[in-house]
Amino acid sequence: MTTERTDTYWLEHAWLDTHVEPGVTVEVSGDRITAVRTGADAPPPGATVLRGLTLPGLANAHSHAFHRALRGTVQVGSGTFWTWRETMYAVADRLTPETYHALARAVYAEMALAGITTVGEFHYLHHGPGGTPYADPNAMGEALIQAAADAGVRITLLDTAYVASGLLDEERGKPPNRHQLRFSDGTTQAWAERASLLKDRDHARIGAAIHSVRAVPARQLGTVAEWAGARGAPLHVHLSEQTAENDACLAVHGRTPTRLLADHGVLGARTTGVHNTHLTDEDIVLIGRSATGTCMCPTTERDLADGIGPAVRLQRAGSPLSLGSDSHAVIDILEEARAMELNERLRSHTRGHWTAAALLRAASADGHAALGWPDAGVIERGALADLTTIALDSVRTAGPVPRLGAEAVLFAGTSADVRHTVAGGRHVVRDGVHALVPDVPSALTEAIASLRD
Repeated sequence: MTTERTDTYWLEHAWLDTHVEPGVTVEVSGDRITAVRTGADAPPPGATVLRGLTLPGLANAHSHAFHRALRGTVQVGSGTFWTWRETMYAVADRLTPETYHALARAVYAEMALAGITTVGEFHYLHHGPGGTPYADPNAMGEALIQAAADAGVRITLLDTAYVASGLLDEERGKPPNRHQLRFSDGTTQAWAERASLLKDRDHARIGAAIHSVRAVPARQLGTVAEWAGARGAPLHVHLSEQTAENDACLAVHGRTPTRLLADHGVLGARTTGVHNTHLTDEDIVLIGRSATGTCMCPTTERDLADGIGPAVRLQRAGSPLSLGSDSHAVIDILEEARAMELNERLRSHTRGHWTAAALLRAASADGHAALGWPDAGVIERGALADLTTIALDSVRTAGPVPRLGAEAVLFAGTSADVRHTVAGGRHVVRDGVHALVPDVPSALTEAIASLRD
């Protein structure tokens, strides 16, 4: 009989859902918090000391791991989302299960260094070159699941249906181009059969995704929604990221992408629309009334010149907000939270659309819930033991002791200020060093170099 690991952490300052509390002791057994005690002026004997401000573990609700290889290259020159996509295809063409594992392990380790304890991987790179299945039809997905384990974080693998290159009619889409053959299972029924072979495990949950209304014909949308619904699994979808997608959907279906998804049973409380950028008033009502979530990815949305989504209106309508780093122009959930507020300030010419508590909820609890981990993202008894400690003595955060709130961390701190990350009770990052991947920059450099021409 094995005994679960027990640990005690003393948090110099802790974010307890609504406020900062000094001197908090957190007891952990296995992967769960078993006790939270306030008023501890000094660390108890044997406790691990986490100096700084400790937040619940952060959730990255939207990731494409292989896009990390594009950083520093796609920012050269000008262009649009559509020209960026051609560079993305070139990287996707070179990946194998082995090289994808190496890259994803390094990327997920970078996320752990940024305080992220769960990643939602929007995974559509399924097959070999030309669309030939691997001997294990889920070899690429399994590589990602193993990479997360090797980096010490949890993953929700959002296995993605991507069977067409564009809209054609209700029944059919345009055939995949030569790059997209690696993404396509041919039909959503074939996608469902392959995705059903993937299994949950302690650190991994299997969800579903519809790449977009461009990539899944209207009559096949319901297959994906039904698959996710039968399993109680999260379902994500890129939604109205580009005006060109909206225009094409209106031309073919006479409806916006949001209305098309609603009409085919895709919207709902387990569903998250990613970006939700170019929406009509009716779209916002449909999303809010169905409790469909919204994942904002501000650093990617500005990097690709996508636009600013109506996050305030969506939340007021009833859509829970989460955050993602998407293409990984940077991996910094604090920056995503800050950018959501600052983008809205630019649009509205007013300040203060979200409190620190609301932004942190999007970055943690609501992000985890969107990924199927509703028991994460809070520091309380019974929750998953996820802790992210931000230094309060860096050149960015030094100054006032956070007696009133977390504003100094949210509006000035970055991922570089993360000192500790505890994921499911495991101290993955200690004093800024990853315990499982000690040299993350070298791991990233080597993995990305292997994909160059």
